Amino acid sequence: MNILIFILILMVLVLSHEAGHFFTAKAFKIKVEEFGFGFPPKIASFKKGETEYSINALPFGGFVKIFGENLEEADLLEIGFLDSEEEEKKKAERRRSFSFRPKSQQALVLVAGIVANFVLAWILLSVGFISGLPTSLGSEPKGYELENVKLAVVSVLENSPAQTAGLKSGDRIVSVKSAETKEELVGTEITPVKFKELIVSNGEKKIELGYTRGSDKNVILTEITPKSVSTDEQPSIGISMDQIGVAKLPFFKAFSEGMKLTISVTKSTVMGLYGLIRDAVNGVGDLSSVTGPIGMVSIVGDASKFGFVYLLSFAALISINLAVINFIPFPALDGGRLLFLLIEKIKGSRLNPKVANITNMIGFMILIAFMLLITYHDVVNLF
Repeated sequence: MNILIFILILMVLVLSHEAGHFFTAKAFKIKVEEFGFGFPPKIASFKKGETEYSINALPFGGFVKIFGENLEEADLLEIGFLDSEEEEKKKAERRRSFSFRPKSQQALVLVAGIVANFVLAWILLSVGFISGLPTSLGSEPKGYELENVKLAVVSVLENSPAQTAGLKSGDRIVSVKSAETKEELVGTEITPVKFKELIVSNGEKKIELGYTRGSDKNVILTEITPKSVSTDEQPSIGISMDQIGVAKLPFFKAFSEGMKLTISVTKSTVMGLYGLIRDAVNGVGDLSSVTGPIGMVSIVGDASKFGFVYLLSFAALISINLAVINFIPFPALDGGRLLFLLIEKIKGSRLNPKVANITNMIGFMILIAFMLLITYHDVVNLF
């Protein structure tokens, strides 16, 4: 089931990206030869107007084939020593070709896919706010109070007492009782500060913790023994936590706050990606912070257990990541093709088709190799 949900999310994200290219090209009357749902081999297709719409066997997104997008193909449209009838035919084809359109139109077609992913993320987060989006206390929109505020587990350290006891990210702590002092906190009394104070005063003796998971309202009770990593450290159970509530907004306010959150997440994604690339260049890169398809299937499973709104938030986050990554000026990505357009604009002529296509091919192979490396890392982490 998790795999099916992940494939569905991936298809929606990639198809929205390709739809951005498709509709923008159509708006400029550039010929679109095919809009593919999934990747070949082809299962079925039909033609409407000049565009073929296909359903393909590999359901991982889709693609748009725009006439003249391939530089070698566009090169065949150059007008040479032709008779007048053949020359008019070539001129007509050139007018519908991507490569012979103004650079501004080409750039807009390329950027449209990235914009589509941002718009999709905005819509998903806005719908989340309408339904009730989990939000950190203190980050709620002005003039609105969070509902159902509880202390939530944000992350769990490996080999910590909390992990041994079975706690997971997203669990909501509803009660904590000290075996030593008999002090007990319940409901809204539990704040990060009071929780830490109780742990410290209890020392390395058992505490009884009550928590709920996902949409299940049943309270799970467990015993945890805090421990200190070193003699000068205070005892802890190995979690980071935050007070999380539900922000439920009216329609127009939801879309306003959805846009603000989309911009905020985009900034964080850009900074995170910059840090990852910087560390890789400096030779201190770490794949532990990178997740591939297999890791995402697991995350999708966790998100779906916590409810539909969490799944919407996850899909929005991936959509933003897809947009940011595609904007990188790297061959085979939209950002790389935008870079090629800029170079052509500066030099005043088109790039050598063979050089451009070989560069894109190399870039694509590097991306595939990187994806395989991340997938291998995901598989290793399963064991």
